[in-house]
Amino acid sequence: MTDSLVQSLVDFFKSWLSPEIIVFLISLLPILELRGGLIAASLLGIPWSVAFPLCVIGNMLPIPFILLFIRKIFDFIKRTNFLKMRKLVEKLDAKAEKKSKGMNNLSFWGLFAFVAIPLPGTGAWTGSLVANVLNVKLKHSFPIIFAGVVTAGLIMSFLAYFIPSLF
Repeated sequence: MTDSLVQSLVDFFKSWLSPEIIVFLISLLPILELRGGLIAASLLGIPWSVAFPLCVIGNMLPIPFILLFIRKIFDFIKRTNFLKMRKLVEKLDAKAEKKSKGMNNLSFWGLFAFVAIPLPGTGAWTGSLVANVLNVKLKHSFPIIFAGVVTAGLIMSFLAYFIPSLF
């Protein structure tokens, strides 16, 4: 599913944005994140040495804001049902709570593994939600999430650039 979504986004944007901007934007998006950005970069023929830092920066850019403000935003939405998003927020909260089970004792390594292993439903965005549920402070969670993103990037680089027949 990820590869078809990435291909659709690439096809949509390629006539009016540079390949590098497309990759950066895809890396910013929840769900696709760095994984989708590296697949897009491979499809667009962007050299790995350019694509990797673009994807890491794109994926990490929203993370401090998520870590700092997501709880306040979620609480506001739950209180006011802003834009009728209460059910969505409750669902995201429940998902983060479920993903955080079993990580309490090993929260740092668990958070790292959760972000680093490039599977559907994992990544920096969800990892930030999990860190928030676990009450891991920004100064501790950001470096762990960054290390996880870099690790996921190395894994995805291998898959997208050295075994391109997968995508």
